[in-house]
Amino acid sequence: MTVFFIGAGPGDPELITVKGQRLVRTCPVILYAGSLVPQAVLEGHRAETVVNTADLDLDAIVALLDDAHRKGHDVARVHSGDPSLYGAIGEQIRRLRELNIPYEIVPGVTATAACAAALGCELTLPDISQTLILTRYATKTTMPEGEQLADLARHRATMAIHLGVRHLARIVDELRPHYGADCPIAVIYRASWPDEERVTGTLADIVGKVQSTNIERTALILVGRVLAAEGFSESTLYAKAGG
Repeated sequence: MTVFFIGAGPGDPELITVKGQRLVRTCPVILYAGSLVPQAVLEGHRAETVVNTADLDLDAIVALLDDAHRKGHDVARVHSGDPSLYGAIGEQIRRLRELNIPYEIVPGVTATAACAAALGCELTLPDISQTLILTRYATKTTMPEGEQLADLARHRATMAIHLGVRHLARIVDELRPHYGADCPIAVIYRASWPDEERVTGTLADIVGKVQSTNIERTALILVGRVLAAEGFSESTLYAKAGG
């Protein structure tokens, strides 16, 4: 018996991996984060037990995993995006280790990757940025020393900020001294879902643009010069030999 932590991808059911889809369709038990994972991801399953864990606490979830283990049933534990990023699987894994329950992580397409695809851009460009920082805005969960947004912004790298759209004005205030008011920024709501919404602008005007929408949650913020770069060098990857 194995608990498979499966990344379902950002929302489009076709963006789950082949391995993830196979496990969803074959495991006899499915536990899925229903608030972020669309029902379409579960299509074709033959599970005897399917539980939406959106309203369950950690103890209740672990109890279900332990019950499946005692019965010898594999579990598809389905999370949105990639489960290793803000998926709260670390605490589940710690409990599984205490119970000697085997597990495996199946990676998924991240929200950041889906947002880049929606914007039609590359997040790392020669001369512009060769670094991507994935972070979140500190609210209920405190940030470790050195990981405050202003600390990260000093690098002026491409940055993806999770769970922060409600605090966009504060975020912009912290970013602007390092990136400049004219730096491109994008707010993408529910990337790859049918109701996806994109708002693009600069640090100077993005707050007003987002305030004119109904975007309040489930959005990712991307900031960096790569979002509107034109004058960058070509990479050496496709350079002619001897060029």
